[in-house]
Amino acid sequence: MGNYRKAYWILLAAFVILFLGNLVYGAVSIPVNEVLSILAGKGAEKESWNMIVLNSRLPQCITALLAGAGLAISGLLLQTLFKNPLAGPSILGISDGANLGVAIIMLYSGGLLGGISGGAYFSMILAALAGSLAVLSLIIYFSRKVRSNVMLLIIGIMIGYLASSVISILNYHAAADKVHQFVMWGMGDFTGVSVEKLPYFASFTIAGLVYSLLLIKPLNALLLGEMYAANLGVKIKSARISILLCTGILTAAITAFCGPVSFIGLAVPHVARMLLGTSNHKHLVPVTILSGACIALLCNMLTVVPGSNSLLPLNAVTPIIGAPIIIYVIINRRNLQYFN
Repeated sequence: MGNYRKAYWILLAAFVILFLGNLVYGAVSIPVNEVLSILAGKGAEKESWNMIVLNSRLPQCITALLAGAGLAISGLLLQTLFKNPLAGPSILGISDGANLGVAIIMLYSGGLLGGISGGAYFSMILAALAGSLAVLSLIIYFSRKVRSNVMLLIIGIMIGYLASSVISILNYHAAADKVHQFVMWGMGDFTGVSVEKLPYFASFTIAGLVYSLLLIKPLNALLLGEMYAANLGVKIKSARISILLCTGILTAAITAFCGPVSFIGLAVPHVARMLLGTSNHKHLVPVTILSGACIALLCNMLTVVPGSNSLLPLNAVTPIIGAPIIIYVIINRRNLQYFN
């Protein structure tokens, strides 16, 4: 319990600092006291600062923290389900399935990203959900045929390649402006969710995060093995479907609104495990959610190019943090003991 409380307070302090840092730091420098005044509803000296904080940076911060939390918990759920430290929405092809669904909508339905209605975004989410659940269904099917987690991981990667191949074919036959739009979306971005679109995004991600909290008991039982979990009264098939559905909802919503964001889902669960030193999901789930929010906020700050109005692509930044974590986990095998 001591490790949990210490990790929780450290992450909570980091979250507050990073959240305020995202509101202060940008192409336009805004003093901290002015940001706090705006958040308190008192306004700032310059009207432009009010617009920047409330209409741009605040929605971007909320998007980043929800997306980071959702991707992190998706990675944790899949790693526990498959007992594989390299499982994640991107590695197992789930993100590629969501990308395929979005590609079909974006490339062949008249364009979507500029000033669209909530209904159009809802269509994107349904398409991304359908694509991600299709890949998840295939993975579950092959998990019954293949006993080796390594082989199942390779199958997931191959399914991702197949989805990417179909996307390439769709791009080849689509109009140039739509291809450009899809490519830009594919670089990942927390800035595309406006104040008007934020309620739709928040609804799906918060629902998925709450859903994950309800899965703590079956997740802990699955760590002991399926037979033992069944003896404890856990319905294995229902638990597996619930875990995959939760992952599919989160991956689909985040991919639809923010594009395919790499490494957060794969790396953050390991950060949470190393902070806690335990695989107890009662503590691991909330710490993973908070860790994902913190790392996403950090990545969002790193996309800002100092002295410029331009932003780096999100997926140019996430590997800088995520890749070293994965390399460390692989080299230090003792950190993988929770999957044994």
